[in-house]
Amino acid sequence: MFSEYIEAALERAVYKIIDDEEPIFVSVPELPGAWATAKTVEEARKELISVIEGWIALRLRMGRSIPSIGGHTITASIEPVSVIE
Repeated sequence: MFSEYIEAALERAVYKIIDDEEPIFVSVPELPGAWATAKTVEEARKELISVIEGWIALRLRMGRSIPSIGGHTITASIEPVSVIE
């Protein structure tokens, strides 16, 4: 579920070249605040994956919703779930 969501987010990533030490800037418009910079496109993509993972974890921890991307959703229940039956 997480990997499919992250892949869908990466498909929507927008890359830009900026005037900076790390000239590759990448963001996902549907995920406010999820962005990364790096020296190469591949490094920026790897960094963005880490950022998205942290972004999801923080939103879940804060009880905030996570927007659907490309039909992929991540939801968390506030109800206790039994792990032993």
